[in-house]
Amino acid sequence: MIQEGKNAPDFTLDADDGTQVTLSALRGKPVVLFFFPKADTPG
Repeated sequence: MIQEGKNAPDFTLDADDGTQVTLSALRGKPVVLFFFPKADTPG
């Protein structure tokens, strides 16, 4: 689990346009990570 105030581990995700984005490639740029539970699901 990621702790508040700690650096996030490097990861790669698919962007809306199909390209891949790696967190380490954004180093030095402002980044906002937003996590939310799946819509309309319990928990």
